[in-house]
Amino acid sequence: MSLANFRSVAVLGAGTMGAQIAAHFANAGVRVTLLDVTADAARDGLKRARGLKPDPFYTSFTGDAAALITTGGLDGDLAPLADADWIIEAIVEQLDVKRALLARVDAARRPGTPGTPGTIVSSNTSGIPIALLAEGRSADFRRHWLGTHFFNPPRYLHLLEVIPTADTDPAVVARVTHFADHRLGKGVVVAKDTPNFIGNHLGLFGVIQVLRALESGGFTIEEIDAITGPAIGRPKSATFRTMDIAGIDILGHVARNLAERLPDEEARRAFVLPPLVAALIERGWIGEKSGQGFYKRERKDILTLDPATMTYRAKQSARLPALEAAKSIDDPAARIKTLFLGRDKVGDFLRQTLGPTLRYAARVAPEIAHSIDDVDRVMQWGFGWELGPFEIMDAIGPHEALGDVFPKGRTSFRDGRVPPAAPDLQILRSAKDRERVVKRNAGASLVDLGDGVLALEFHSKMNAIGGDTVQMMHAAVKEAAANFSALVVGNDAPNFSAGANLMLVLLEAQEGNWDEIDLMIRAFQQATQALRFADVPVVVATGGLTLGGGCEIALHADRVQAAAESYIGLVEVGVGLIPGGGGTKEMIARAVEHVPSAQIDLLPFMQRVFETIGFAKVSTSAADARRLGFLDEADRVTMNRERLMADAKALALERVSEGYQRPSPRIAIPVGGEGVLAALKLGVHLAWRAGRIGDHDAVVGRALAKVLAGGSLPHQTTVGEQYLLDLEREAFLKLCGEPKTLERIQYTLKTGKPLRN
Repeated sequence: MSLANFRSVAVLGAGTMGAQIAAHFANAGVRVTLLDVTADAARDGLKRARGLKPDPFYTSFTGDAAALITTGGLDGDLAPLADADWIIEAIVEQLDVKRALLARVDAARRPGTPGTPGTIVSSNTSGIPIALLAEGRSADFRRHWLGTHFFNPPRYLHLLEVIPTADTDPAVVARVTHFADHRLGKGVVVAKDTPNFIGNHLGLFGVIQVLRALESGGFTIEEIDAITGPAIGRPKSATFRTMDIAGIDILGHVARNLAERLPDEEARRAFVLPPLVAALIERGWIGEKSGQGFYKRERKDILTLDPATMTYRAKQSARLPALEAAKSIDDPAARIKTLFLGRDKVGDFLRQTLGPTLRYAARVAPEIAHSIDDVDRVMQWGFGWELGPFEIMDAIGPHEALGDVFPKGRTSFRDGRVPPAAPDLQILRSAKDRERVVKRNAGASLVDLGDGVLALEFHSKMNAIGGDTVQMMHAAVKEAAANFSALVVGNDAPNFSAGANLMLVLLEAQEGNWDEIDLMIRAFQQATQALRFADVPVVVATGGLTLGGGCEIALHADRVQAAAESYIGLVEVGVGLIPGGGGTKEMIARAVEHVPSAQIDLLPFMQRVFETIGFAKVSTSAADARRLGFLDEADRVTMNRERLMADAKALALERVSEGYQRPSPRIAIPVGGEGVLAALKLGVHLAWRAGRIGDHDAVVGRALAKVLAGGSLPHQTTVGEQYLLDLEREAFLKLCGEPKTLERIQYTLKTGKPLRN
């Protein structure tokens, strides 16, 4: 059996975590047996998981990953567990209950034999010592036993803490780590078997500091969430919203577990929760699942808890001038340092809360982790921090953050950022660190990835596509043809590209500079066409938001290497436009690529494209993008986002070895003409009459219909790519002249949301 191969997995416990872990293994294409106390309980657990938001499955359509999951009960014979390659225990966090079940698993699992590995068994416990759980088990069980702590929700949070014991076979750790990295897409950190491991230990310490600051009465819940969110490189849910989502009862349980298991009294006192938490749990106000916690939703209003009176009041805005001033600082390290050292309310709060957390991390890191790099990775991958604790200390200045605790004569914990966890992770970043940048402007860079592969990296805000980006796309094609074997378009940012820079379009339209807009559209069309017809294979590596123009770039690649979490879509109708960079043309060509006869009715094919573009559908994953037609069968998926560029590079080199030849422009794309146009326009009219779309939606819909039909041609015929590109450009330009389109663009730029006008 190969290092990475797990043919089947059993998950014991169909609660929130167990069912979601099962779902993610199914996302990876692994057969899963999900067991709970009874078969009915397991079925109910899987059903609840399918209703969760965000969805634990990559796609929820017929034939999806859920079909790989079989449910059953723990109340019967466990002999079928012998067929599983890996058994994951995810039942209630009670030592005696877990040990009783593991005794049954020990008797049922497949023991190892020479040349054949035994069934691996792991626990998803968030804090019970792994060695303690295995006491009394057979020697073979203990060799195949370890902790695998997934973070909730397991599909979306990158971190997996792997916790071996002194008895665990290193080959078992290697096999689980390799599979979790490559197939589950996890950032794996091997932690020491200490209470609550790394993440929950440090995370909980930080939360308690924040709760004590709230208890002091000097800060409101809204102020604390404003400070502890994106301002300091944390998720938008910040502190109290995160606790509501995770469950305040879970917070209480984890704190009790840690306090009970830490070795000395002083350490245990540090994890005693303020009385407020006990009061909330006693009332049943445990967060989102109970309808109220630190926040409460009443119809459309969000109310906030007043800890002094234990009543809810209207949510207030946090008025903190330091946060407003810090918004202009793009670098998170510089921003955190500025806020931490500020002599104001924000600085006072951070020195009271973040300061002790950093000092605690520096003190306990050797006890809980194998390196400070692992500590930083855990907090980044598991809690969404932009910078880990030791990166933050270096950013602030270790002496300023730690005081006399930091050794004299040193100026930092490490030289630079946290290094990639392995040489084949974050290869673009490594190339830039080696100063392999070939060319650069404000919007993008060309980077030599080695082995004859050039990378085009976007780096504007949200990787929006403007004139600088388009210029560098042309430069990339030219440079790759002259000096490289292949081109990869991608980046290490959370999002591939949020689309075209709408501000440029709006400014030109408001001035009536229609020739300038026409030139902008032509330039972008020429850039996407240059990618498609490049002399070398072009692989586009998508990840996160890949919208509008970003999607159009992917559609023109020779191949796409998509991160599993790729949210791809042509969303231009949301701002009153249609795709103008070749996206509409490409979706038409793909839809009719396999039409068996020139005489076949094209309307059903164009209706599907109309719905995809007209409803601004965005894929929920790479798997869903394939269903929507944004990816085809030759495109590939990377589970681990940090491997995306390496996988894209490998695919590009594979295309070179296959003898890549650039394609010829399509000269005979079937279009339906007046017949298809009339049918699509009728559909738009009926939707408008029924009130499903507004007046301007109908205007945009008719413009889209005309392009999809191939214009007002009298009958079904074939056209070339340039003909469709010209239709696209004309429709885009005409819509730019619509006042309601400009209203939509302006509103979206201001709020980030679509306007239905």
